[in-house]
Amino acid sequence: MISEKLTKALNEQINAEFYSAYIYLSMAAYFEDENLEGFASWMKLQAQEEMEHGMKFFNYLHERGASVKLLAIEEPPTKWKSPVEVFKAALKHEQYVTGRINDLVAMSEKDKDYATNSFLQWFVNEQVEEEATADQMVHKLEMVAGAPGGLYILDREAGQRQAHSESEGA
Repeated sequence: MISEKLTKALNEQINAEFYSAYIYLSMAAYFEDENLEGFASWMKLQAQEEMEHGMKFFNYLHERGASVKLLAIEEPPTKWKSPVEVFKAALKHEQYVTGRINDLVAMSEKDKDYATNSFLQWFVNEQVEEEATADQMVHKLEMVAGAPGGLYILDREAGQRQAHSESEGA
């Protein structure tokens, strides 16, 4: 059985995952306003992944006999100075989520809740990929700073991103 404290923390993580989807949808809206449809598509796929992550936590709590309590989702930011600033914000957000996941792992270890610890390992690995992907986009955008043709190519490349099944590791 999951402790009350860990159940509360996992419910808060559901909220954090759904908030992540909101942030990425807000970023997609920014890119659409800037006529950068490839980056917008990239962010929409990211939002879908975050919703799937939230549902993983939702389903896990039910599988363990714990109650899900959905919390209010905070309004995300809507304005950025440039595409690189958007991806820097995405990277910072993923680093924040990594910290949250690490805190959940530590809590599960303290509670000797090995099932929850095992469940969380997927997210530990996922966060490595999430941070690396956002960081890669930041570096690419910094490389083409001031080169509209480079931005066009990166936008087109971002639009080719495909959705992955969560069982593949997204």
